[in-house]
Amino acid sequence: MSDIRLGFVGVVVEERSRAEDVNRILSQFGGMIRGRIGIPDQDTGLAVIGLIVEGTNEQVGAMTGKLGNLSGVTVKSALTSKKIGKEV
Repeated sequence: MSDIRLGFVGVVVEERSRAEDVNRILSQFGGMIRGRIGIPDQDTGLAVIGLIVEGTNEQVGAMTGKLGNLSGVTVKSALTSKKIGKEV
């Protein structure tokens, strides 16, 4: 069993054409997303998405890996080292 951790994932979408792919992946992992904010910049065409996530290292890694494999998308994440009391 793996420990559940709370964390943050930042996604920068540099190519607007990738927005549909990004949203499809986020929907696949919607069960671990606790909060989401998206800031599009009309002047530059960039978008920044901030996610609060609750999941295992493996779950977060699976999501960020899929997002990071998209061209024009950059992803960074940070998870707490403290377990939040749940197990998967």
